Amino acid sequence: MFPYDAQLAAAFQSPPQSIPDVLQIMQTIDAACGDGDGLKWFNWLYLAVTQAVEDRVNAGGFNDPAWLAELDVQFAALYFNALHAALTGAPCPGSWAAMFSRRGQTDIARIQFALAGMNAHINHDLPLAVVANCKARNTMPQHGTPQYDDYTALNTTLDRLIDMAKKNLNVRLLGGPLPAVSHLEDLIASWGLADFREGAWRNAESIWQDSTLAATILEGTIERITAFASEALLVPVP
Repeated sequence: MFPYDAQLAAAFQSPPQSIPDVLQIMQTIDAACGDGDGLKWFNWLYLAVTQAVEDRVNAGGFNDPAWLAELDVQFAALYFNALHAALTGAPCPGSWAAMFSRRGQTDIARIQFALAGMNAHINHDLPLAVVANCKARNTMPQHGTPQYDDYTALNTTLDRLIDMAKKNLNVRLLGGPLPAVSHLEDLIASWGLADFREGAWRNAESIWQDSTLAATILEGTIERITAFASEALLVPVP
């Protein structure tokens, strides 16, 4: 779709091993993407989020900073894997495909791309990342644990970044002004990160506790609901 897509696909040849690795890949994506690429604006927001997470982890004050840092890496890898699949023609989760297939659609606002990417990543990917991280680090996704407390401690910081994006990205894809009144007003006002992260944690608990079959069914349901939400978030602005 874009002349630099092969360059983007080559950026994730090696899975990230640390938050600095994640940041480097996101910076490569940001540098490659033009302003008329909806991917740039989700990645721009996610880059700011990841930098904020690294800053908070480095500042200390968490119960289990290694768990939180590893979650960040596993979480980002799911985004990179989905993007690599879309760029190379491999199967891509529907929640991500909705955004990737519209990357150059100029009647969609930058904030819509940013929020659609966050929807796919948090509602679909985050429960899977929490479960994988708990398995790797011999913990459990459960309310009241030190890991849950660390997870929710980030909400205030992340919500501030979402509020910043709502102001800075509330323009058309190419930067032109949006109409004074549109469906975006209610959409933007209603989108809160903390609520979605709580839902992701609850889904991780359910996946952890369910049988293999039930967990597979739940993951499929999450995928369908998230894909539907992404489609709704990307309705063009006339």
